[in-house]
Amino acid sequence: MASALAYVAAAMLIVWGVMHLAPTRAVAESFGELSRDNRRILIMEWIAEGITHITLGTLIVLVTAIAGTGNSATPVVFAVVAGALVAIAGLTAATGSRTPVIWFKVCPFVLTGAAALLVVASIL
Repeated sequence: MASALAYVAAAMLIVWGVMHLAPTRAVAESFGELSRDNRRILIMEWIAEGITHITLGTLIVLVTAIAGTGNSATPVVFAVVAGALVAIAGLTAATGSRTPVIWFKVCPFVLTGAAALLVVASIL
């Protein structure tokens, strides 16, 4: 059961990360006129968050598949990833989710949901 929860959390993160990367150009264009530097920073940050989600999801898959949920290191990895997700969710809740963009409003729930699954998986 712990492995299944971890894999669901990982899938959520990987899918959410891909959903960040796919519309990068459209997101940048939706901000209208920006200086070249501001556009580059916006794109960089948008891509960085997508890569972060994919990387954390991949880490969960690898740790679960290679070490298994019975390994003493696995709950530590799950806790660290869960903490990072809650921190990113908090940042998004305080910033992006205060805009009218629906994806920013959904993001904290996706990240917190994945974190909760990891916490439960680490306890089982």
